[in-house]
Amino acid sequence: MMLCLRGTGNIRYHKRTLYSTLVPSDEVTVNYKHGLPMITLTLPSRKERCQFTIKPMRMTVGDFLQDIKREDNAIEKVEVFTADNSVISNSTLMEVLLMNDFKLVINGTEYSVHPPLKDKISTEHATEIDDIKSLVHRLFAALHLEDHQTRRERELMQKMELLKEELLPLEQMKAGITADVDAKTSRLLWIGLALMSTQGGALAWLTWWVYSWDIMEPVTYFITYGSAMAFYAYFVLTKQDYVYPDVRDRQFLYYFHQKSKKSKFNMEQYNKLKDDLAEVEESLKRLKNPLKLHLPIQEIDDKH
Repeated sequence: MMLCLRGTGNIRYHKRTLYSTLVPSDEVTVNYKHGLPMITLTLPSRKERCQFTIKPMRMTVGDFLQDIKREDNAIEKVEVFTADNSVISNSTLMEVLLMNDFKLVINGTEYSVHPPLKDKISTEHATEIDDIKSLVHRLFAALHLEDHQTRRERELMQKMELLKEELLPLEQMKAGITADVDAKTSRLLWIGLALMSTQGGALAWLTWWVYSWDIMEPVTYFITYGSAMAFYAYFVLTKQDYVYPDVRDRQFLYYFHQKSKKSKFNMEQYNKLKDDLAEVEESLKRLKNPLKLHLPIQEIDDKH
């Protein structure tokens, strides 16, 4: 943004420029307005004062020099040097340039520029630019948040549909494997119950009909001791207590992995798709909940 000023005081409009009254001067000055630096210099051909608004974080020295050339076609060469006559690269940010004094050379005419120090800028200007930034942020949130939410929700819904389509054949294969494995595990449990019943009936028959309790008592002792050894061996091998529900789940998983390998069921892909689907569903839940809209995922999880 450039503001060009004539010494006559007449106001006229020009492409990319606005003219107003200002005391004529051949010096190049730097002032701050609304928190942004304004560089004012005299154009060689028109002898008019022209003011350039600088965006320090976005503009480079090359951008600034191009703006000067575009403003006055009579300018053939414009360069920037440090105070000790070292050339400043065109890729240097204006924020860096304005930290120290520098020289601006236009068509061989040298101007010494003395930017004000940042710590000397009034706190009023700093507060004003902070208020502007806060206002812009609130306006953007008010005007675009709903559109952003709608667009984001549409993207998440499409992603969820794609994940469900990829999961469908895997879910069907998993359901078939689960049914076979569950039936096999149940048969194993019934076989265990049948063996225990057979053992109990055999011991009762030997105790009351074949031998006496005096003979069978040592036999039952060693059977009990052997069972205790078997349970202890289970703990040593699995690092788990012999609890019937846990034993069943362990056996189910063993059969499931065996069946998965035979059926060529890609378990890694299935788990990854399930994790991605859970993440998308959680994102949708957060998006639809205004209380959690601006909270990070980890913080929400910690509250649960």
